[in-house]
Amino acid sequence: MAQFMLLHVGFEQPTPEIMGKWNDWFESVADRAVGHGGFMRGRRLDHDGVESLEMGLDSMTGYSIIEAENIDEAVTIAKGNPYITAIQIYELRQHGG
Repeated sequence: MAQFMLLHVGFEQPTPEIMGKWNDWFESVADRAVGHGGFMRGRRLDHDGVESLEMGLDSMTGYSIIEAENIDEAVTIAKGNPYITAIQIYELRQHGG
C-alpha cells in the first residue's frame, strides 16, 4: 500500500458536534492511519521576510497520513472527513538514504 498525506484546510472554532464528527472520522480510518496532527503558531517565510499565519478559512490546520491502494482510494477515504474548507491529498514518496 502507498501512503498519502491529507492536508486539512480551514479553521472554525470547534464545537462539540464538529469534534464528535472528527473523532468519528479518526475512528473510521484507524486501520489505515499512520498518523494525525494539527498545526498552530505558523509562520510563512519567503524572499520578502517572515509573517505570522493567522487561523482562518484558508489556513492549513492539520494533517493525516493514511495508507491506501492508490490516490483514488485515498480521495474516497478523505470524502468522509468533516473538513472545513478542503483537503489536499498527496501521495508520499520516500527519498533514498
